[in-house]
Amino acid sequence: MNLNQVTIESADVNRSVQFYLKLGLQLIVDSRPRYVRFACPDGDSTFSVSHNDQASSGTTTLYFEVDDVAKTIAQLKQQGLSEVKTPKDQRWLWRESEMKDPDGHHLKIYTAGANRKNPPWRINNKTHRMKRWFDCFIESPVNLLK
Repeated sequence: MNLNQVTIESADVNRSVQFYLKLGLQLIVDSRPRYVRFACPDGDSTFSVSHNDQASSGTTTLYFEVDDVAKTIAQLKQQGLSEVKTPKDQRWLWRESEMKDPDGHHLKIYTAGANRKNPPWRINNKTHRMKRWFDCFIESPVNLLK
């Protein structure tokens, strides 16, 4: 299975198009004012914006991975995206910069390298037994401590 498509809502799709073009995405479907789709410059992922007058930024955070966060942030600032925060090294071993799109959706421009899929704390599926939430109702408290 491959996650390929993410769609967010916007009260103003035209405004979103201008923002995401500056971010570096390529417009591949243009059904304005109700819908647009972009191709990400690296990989096969696509990203869409759908019109909704009551669009809410919600709690979703969109992560866009790049090779060099500092270089990308400098380029974004040259494109007029001045609300981009200075990149920071995070305790989860990623380097991230934060910003918001015109509708208030949270975006992170980041680099993680091998730590994205293989952090030092990655679960080893051969030795790790994960409890499902309903196991707590089936097993006795004594068994849960094993």
